[in-house]
Amino acid sequence: MEVIVENEDRELEHSSLSGRFTRDGVTVDVKIYRFAGTDDPWQLEVVDQEGSSTAWDKPFPTPQDAFDALNQTVEEEGMAALVVPLKSTIH
Repeated sequence: MEVIVENEDRELEHSSLSGRFTRDGVTVDVKIYRFAGTDDPWQLEVVDQEGSSTAWDKPFPTPQDAFDALNQTVEEEGMAALVVPLKSTIH
């Protein structure tokens, strides 16, 4: 796990499952994180090449659960569901 300072007040712990994800010629940046030093559940966020963000409103018990949810979304809805042209979407 990698700890990164996101703001002056709190640090985030990023899962090793975070990173670039490409399918069907579309690449997004997958962010699976929680507050560092806690047992908080994991958050899942996907950022497309334009900087638009898709975040899941339900947290996940493990990073793998979050990554599995990403894969399930891609299987069911395709990568287009993760590419948001002008606004953020919450699943």
